Amino acid sequence: MSLERTLILLKPDALQRRLSGRILSRFEDKGLRIVGLKLMQITPDLAARHYEAHKSKPFYPGLVRFMTSSPVVALCLEGKDVIAIVRKLVGKTFGPEAEPGTIRGDFGASRSFNLIHASDAPETAKREIELFFRGEELLEWKPTDFEWVYDVQDEIKK
Repeated sequence: MSLERTLILLKPDALQRRLSGRILSRFEDKGLRIVGLKLMQITPDLAARHYEAHKSKPFYPGLVRFMTSSPVVALCLEGKDVIAIVRKLVGKTFGPEAEPGTIRGDFGASRSFNLIHASDAPETAKREIELFFRGEELLEWKPTDFEWVYDVQDEIKK
């Protein structure tokens, strides 16, 4: 089975609103594996590197200010189709447009504060994970419920 990884950032508004545990539990409830987790303060340099694709956009200075205003939780998740699964769990970018049942749909009401960042593609995830985690900070491990999360019966028999 091919597993992929993705980066999640619980943004300053998620921490200020004390939603970290509730958001994290959604990923665990889905059966995704946490392979990296840390509370950190993003520096202006790291924010600039992470959001370099938006540098020419008018919202960029405010985004960097926001992302450096308070600690964030950086999270690396692993699983089969984890990027697509996480993006569905997170919901549309703006809370008022996000479906109920998604993280942003349940907790977000702002068009500016959207609680969470999730990588959008495997190449993006690789680059973003490398920005926020050193190799030794990412763990290889197998939860005891792995076979119950994924249909791996054929692989178990091998």
